[in-house]
Order: sequence, then structure tokens, then C-alpha cells
Amino acid sequence: MELTDLLSLEKWVEFEKDVYARSGLDASVFNTKGIRITDYKQWVNRFCPAVKADDRGQSFICAVAHMNVAEMAKNAKKPVIEECDAGLLKLVAPIFVDDEFVGAFGACGLILDDGEVDSFMVNKTIGMDETEIESLSNDIKHISSEAANELAAYIQGRIEEVVAQYKG
Repeated sequence: MELTDLLSLEKWVEFEKDVYARSGLDASVFNTKGIRITDYKQWVNRFCPAVKADDRGQSFICAVAHMNVAEMAKNAKKPVIEECDAGLLKLVAPIFVDDEFVGAFGACGLILDDGEVDSFMVNKTIGMDETEIESLSNDIKHISSEAANELAAYIQGRIEEVVAQYKG
């Protein structure tokens, strides 16, 4: 089963845009291999695109965070909220049809509660100067754990509605 069996790509994009509008988080739908299925992209800060522009950032920070949190969500069969190694929120809600895992809905890009960007780790991973890290990350918005949990529940509820409509 594919995610496009549940919704068209256009409808998945609408869902991503809805989550972005509600939360300010970068939202993406991923297949079981961890690959985004839509072309929609709304950067929520200046820091993340700079990290992802470096292959090491994409491979060792972003992709690792998604795969780890997605696996946790898949195993728990419920949304998981963690931080990526750079210190930003990573929320993943698994998408199941009965017992079949068909993908995940991810959201990221804000700082959870009173956290902060881990400039030391980013510097060591991709070689970005700490002054540049500070400059790119000094205006990243924060999200409370309460708001993140409410968003996770909303996303999970929407996924459950999509699956219920598919099943008829």
C-alpha cells in the first residue's frame, strides 16, 4: 500500500500546509523509506536550510533524526516528539492502515520549550562557524511541550480520519 492510496498528493500537500499554518513547523509526509512524497517546502527558519545545504547536515543531522524518531513512532504506534541533534523539535506521527505501516507525518524546525540550538554539535558535524550558527538561529521560534503535544494529537486525529475514510 502507498500513501497515495489514502490521499492524492494534492491532499497530502493540503495537510502539510494546514499543519504549517497551525504550528509554524515545517511539515512533510514520508513514505516507509523516509522519503518525502510531496514537493511542498516551507522553511520555518534560516538555520535549517543552511544545515540541509551541507550533505553532512542532511545525512548526519536531519535524516538521522527523522529515521530515529520515525522508527520510535512506528514501534509505539503513536506520535513521538524529540529533538534532532541540532537541538530543534522533531515530531513524527506514524501512518498505519490496520497493522500495516505505510508512512509517517513529520514536523520540525522550532525549538522545544526553553531548549537551544546545539552549536557545538553543528560546528563539529558540518564545520559551520559558531558565529554563523548564532546568526542563523537567533530568531528561531519556540514551541511549548503542551502545544507540541496538542499538535501531535491533531495530526494523529487527522491521520485516523484519512484511514477511516479510506477503509469506508
